Amino acid sequence: MTPVLLDLAIRSSVVLAAGLLIAAALRGRTAAVRHAVLAGAMLGAVTIAPIQFVVPPLRVPLPSPSHAMPPTVDRGTALVRDADAAAFAIAGAAAPQPSVPLKDRPPVVAIAWAAGVAVAMASLIAALVRLRRIARRATRVTDGPWSRLAQQVAQEYGLSREVVLLQTDREGLLATCGVWRPRVLLPARASGWPHDRIRIVLCHELAHVRRNDWCVQIAAEAIKAILWFNPLAWLACARLRRESERACDDAVLRRGVEARDYAGHLLHLARMCRASTLLGPSATPMSHSALEGRIAAMLNARLDRRPLSRRGAVAIAALLLAIALPTAALRAGQNPPTDLAGAVYDTTGGVLPGVEFTLRDASQMMSRVMSDASGRFTFGKVPPGHYVLTASLPGFRSFEQEFDLTSNARDWDRAITLQVGTLQETITVQETRMAPVAQGSRPRASEPVRVGGNIRAPRKLVDVRPVYPPAMRAAGREGVVPLEAVIGQDGTVSAVRVLSADIHPDFAIAAADAVRQWRFSPTLLNGAPVEVLMTVSVTFNLSN
Repeated sequence: MTPVLLDLAIRSSVVLAAGLLIAAALRGRTAAVRHAVLAGAMLGAVTIAPIQFVVPPLRVPLPSPSHAMPPTVDRGTALVRDADAAAFAIAGAAAPQPSVPLKDRPPVVAIAWAAGVAVAMASLIAALVRLRRIARRATRVTDGPWSRLAQQVAQEYGLSREVVLLQTDREGLLATCGVWRPRVLLPARASGWPHDRIRIVLCHELAHVRRNDWCVQIAAEAIKAILWFNPLAWLACARLRRESERACDDAVLRRGVEARDYAGHLLHLARMCRASTLLGPSATPMSHSALEGRIAAMLNARLDRRPLSRRGAVAIAALLLAIALPTAALRAGQNPPTDLAGAVYDTTGGVLPGVEFTLRDASQMMSRVMSDASGRFTFGKVPPGHYVLTASLPGFRSFEQEFDLTSNARDWDRAITLQVGTLQETITVQETRMAPVAQGSRPRASEPVRVGGNIRAPRKLVDVRPVYPPAMRAAGREGVVPLEAVIGQDGTVSAVRVLSADIHPDFAIAAADAVRQWRFSPTLLNGAPVEVLMTVSVTFNLSN
């Protein structure tokens, strides 16, 4: 998850930065054009993640490091034994260390991102709920100068949607919200305003309705919640709100309102409507946060105040697509090798030919290969993804590794070390009611090891049969004792451990005492003695 979030942060930053730079370069153009650029950049920043799975990738190869063979392990490398588990590991820097699969790592970054999104979305939803409650308590205005002028301005703008005027019980609230049935929230004393101020307010607020600024701003706030970790998203969202106010100011001035009169009314409204900011992003208020810039813009007679044309909207969309599509398609990094390959060794550093490897992907598709005479194995072309690699060779323990192939070239070249396998022995101790007759079985013959492993299994030299405990025989009790024993380098049994707690101690003691007295020939791996793990099953039963 972490790479996905990092990729989203980088790609979204590219699009947002491009949008902010373009908007800054269009300072001499209309506010409506800059607003459209910022809105498109916000949309492109959040949609670039799904777009990258649709557009074909454009990979930019970087210089790859030389493909080195995995280091071999010196024959002098020491063996360390865990006495409890009787497991073996190579001690030394040349030994490959198992990597933790990505899916097993704590998704701290993903949890932090999700928590930030939840907090931001909860704030937005809370603001919408507050706005809805205020609108429900408000009184609808159906007559008087507000209603008549609203119908007149709506006709001038060509609005076909019904605009609802609601007078609230708040002194400083002036805002517009809604899409299909837009509503203008008026302060408590708005009915006493002069005719010119009412017309200016309606021209401004209905310009928001005509431009669908409320819908655009709410979408931008939701995108900012998703990209809350990116400061460019916060900056773009604030600039978007500011440009929407200036675009509506231009619409008011195009209605024939004098700039000085509009500035005077705007100053009065800004002093009165401070409380409108309590609604947060859920409404489009007559903001006073950038009042100085708005007044300077409306008093500048040289500025272009034309609305956004269709040709301009198409040009902006094409420009943003020209930025977003390559950003989504670009794959910078090293080209992965065509083959997943590697080498397999034993614990002394010798290569192991004839090892059977199985590679399973996330869809459970499998492929099998064998290591050659030099211990190398190759699966062919393998795409990036999540895989499970298993290896098996008679005389050695089975190997299984779960890993992710990424764009790092070293992921496709792997070094594997197989540990010496375990022996198994099953003994049945059988007694009659009169005389004990203990039977023990010889250890099963080890399966032949392919050339290259060079392992010689131990032979039992001294065999001591377990004795049926007299107390258990008298009580008529039977049992099976599973044991785990370690055969030392000199062939003696250095450790015995009972693997089950569900067994009578008399049986366990009798079986363990016998196994401790066994003697074996040394187990040789490439001519050097090694320790080996053996599992023993001793069965005590009675016959009539």
